[in-house]
Formats: sequence, structure tokens, C-alpha cells
Amino acid sequence: MTLHFEDLDTETRFGLGEATLTEAEIVAFAERFDPHPFHVDPDVGDESPFGGLVASGLHTYCVCNRLATDALFGDLAFLGGMGVEELRWHRPVRPGDTLTGTTGVMELRASESHPERGYADLYTEGVNGDGDRVVSWTALGMVRRRDAAVEEPRGATAGSDSRK
Repeated sequence: MTLHFEDLDTETRFGLGEATLTEAEIVAFAERFDPHPFHVDPDVGDESPFGGLVASGLHTYCVCNRLATDALFGDLAFLGGMGVEELRWHRPVRPGDTLTGTTGVMELRASESHPERGYADLYTEGVNGDGDRVVSWTALGMVRRRDAAVEEPRGATAGSDSRK
């Protein structure tokens, strides 16, 4: 089922599935994208302020973003993202941690200059198996309106509307 702008509300929250991060996944991601020693070497991690190997915050975000896409974003008549605000890492994620959480719409605005779309600020929070928040952010998205008479012009960019 595809959700359009008119189907969204700020009351509904969607539960995320879950994903468990292994040491091998944490190290592989970090070696490729964020090779700080406390992400790739358990011995260095033991001596770090984290007291052990921890996942890159970017890895944590990516895993929870995938869970949010599976829970909600993938069902939207999504026209693209305009950015991420207030991305925060609250607690480190360690090998064996299982992540889950919630996502939902925080704010909705119809576009004044593009009647075929609206704007949705989507808040996601990832938590670990103990229920501790590990990551949170607000994604700024454009969502197609159901009864839009005007089609999105070819080659339009996410920044072309400036959230009007």
C-alpha cells in the first residue's frame, strides 16, 4: 500500500523491525567508511573511553534508517529527501546489540508552490535491547499528494522548492 501525503498524520508511530550487529559487521563497515581504531580493533576499543569495540555512529544510523524504510519510508509516495536534522548518537552500540525503535511523522506541510507534493518531517529513534535510545534524527521528506493534477517536472531537484 502506498501512502500519500493525505494519508499521513502526526499521531501514528510505526514500530521498527530489529537488527543485531555482529562484531564482523561493525568492523567491516568501519574499515570501509569510518576507520577509527575503536571501531576496528577490539584491543584499542578496550582502552578507549567506550571500554570496548563500538559501532560507528554512521553504521548505527544506516541500520536504523533501513529499519525505518522497511517500517514506513518504503511505503510512502516518496519524492526525495531534503536533509536530516538533529542527528544524535545517544549511546554506543556494541557487538551483539539488537536495534529496534519507532518512526513517525512529526509535522506535515502542504507545498504552497507545488500542489503535487507536501512536506513531512519524519522522526526516527533507534533503541538497543535494553530500551536505551542509541540514535535519533528527523528526516525532511517530500511526499506526493494523491490528487495532484500536476506531475513533477523531469529533472526537478529536492532543493528547488525551498520548503515553500
